[in-house]
Amino acid sequence: MSVRLSTVPEITRPGVGLVQVSTWRVGTAERQRATVDAITRAWRSREWPDVGLLSYSVYTGNDGDTLRHYSQWRDREAYDAFFRAFRDERNAEIDAAVPGIERVGLRSYELYRSGALAERETRVPGCVVLVEVEFEGPDAERQKGWADAVFEALGTDPDTPSGGISAHFHLSTDGTRVLNYAEWESEQAHIDALNAPGAGVGSATEQWKRVRSYPGLKQSTVTRYTPAISLSAE
Repeated sequence: MSVRLSTVPEITRPGVGLVQVSTWRVGTAERQRATVDAITRAWRSREWPDVGLLSYSVYTGNDGDTLRHYSQWRDREAYDAFFRAFRDERNAEIDAAVPGIERVGLRSYELYRSGALAERETRVPGCVVLVEVEFEGPDAERQKGWADAVFEALGTDPDTPSGGISAHFHLSTDGTRVLNYAEWESEQAHIDALNAPGAGVGSATEQWKRVRSYPGLKQSTVTRYTPAISLSAE
C-alpha cells in the first residue's frame, strides 16, 4: 500500500484501539523543519506497513525545539509488530539526515470521548493544544471523572472561546494521566483565550473551579503545536 499525505488525522476514526504519543527534541526551528522533511521522505519512500497502523502524524512545537508524534493503531499487538519489523530502518534514515535527535518519552492512550465546540464544525485547525494532566497514582474512574468534569464545564460555560474547535480526551493505559488533544483555529486564538479574565481557558464558573481543583490532581501542562504532516495508507 502506498502512503497518503495530509496535515491532520481523523481523531475519531473507527477501529482505533491504541494511541501512541511521543516527543522528540531537536534543538532549533531549522532542525524541526529538517526532521519533518526527513520523516516524510523515510515514510513516503516505503510501502505503508500493513500491521494495523492507521495513521501517523507529526506536529511542530511552537517552542522551536520539540516535535510531537501521534499515531493511531488497531491494538497493542499492531504497535508491537511495527516496532519489531519497521521502526528501526525508518529511524536510522531520519537520524542520518538529522543527527542528534533526542527521543524523550512514549505514552500509550485510549480515546475516551470527543466533542466539537460549535455545531456543524468544519474549521481546519491551525494549532493543536495538548493539555496533559497527571494524577497521584492510577485510577481509571478518576481519569474519566476529570474528563467528564471538563465536558460539563465546557457545556455550561457562558462564554466559550470563539477560537476553539474541538476537544478529544485520551486516557493513559496506566491509569495516571489524561491527554486533551484540543484543536484551535490558530496559536493566537489560544493565547487570547488564556489572556482573557480568569484562571486560564474557561470562565470563572463553579464547574471550571471543580476541574482545576479535582481530587488527586498532581500537575498539568499546556503546550502548543502546529500540524506538520499526517500519514496513512492510500
